[in-house]
Amino acid sequence: MTIETEKSPREMTGIEIIAAERKRQIEVKGYTPEHDDEHDLGELGLAASLYALPYDAKVGNQPLLTQDDFIALHIALETGCGFYVDPEPDKLKRLAKAGALIAAEIDRVNRAEIASAIRGKSNG
Repeated sequence: MTIETEKSPREMTGIEIIAAERKRQIEVKGYTPEHDDEHDLGELGLAASLYALPYDAKVGNQPLLTQDDFIALHIALETGCGFYVDPEPDKLKRLAKAGALIAAEIDRVNRAEIASAIRGKSNG
């Protein structure tokens, strides 16, 4: 994770890490609010859930999630929505991406609701 800060990610709070990741998504990847608005099928939330999945969790000696669980969600997102999730082996980075995607989805939903309310007022 490339974060422009004096602190290392391990010294930052969760909110600081998520904010830094969201900033990176916008500035480096180009995932601007306008770009996010194109993903109105819930893709951002589903992508966040894929990043947040606890791949290493076990119940007894059995994995909580199997690779098939991940693959099914990934295929649904990629084929159904044309949205690709980059693999991320680092747990902290995955959680940062998940949090930033949730923040992006919250912002997108808020913008959509405001736009809908404005359209309703202009038509009423």
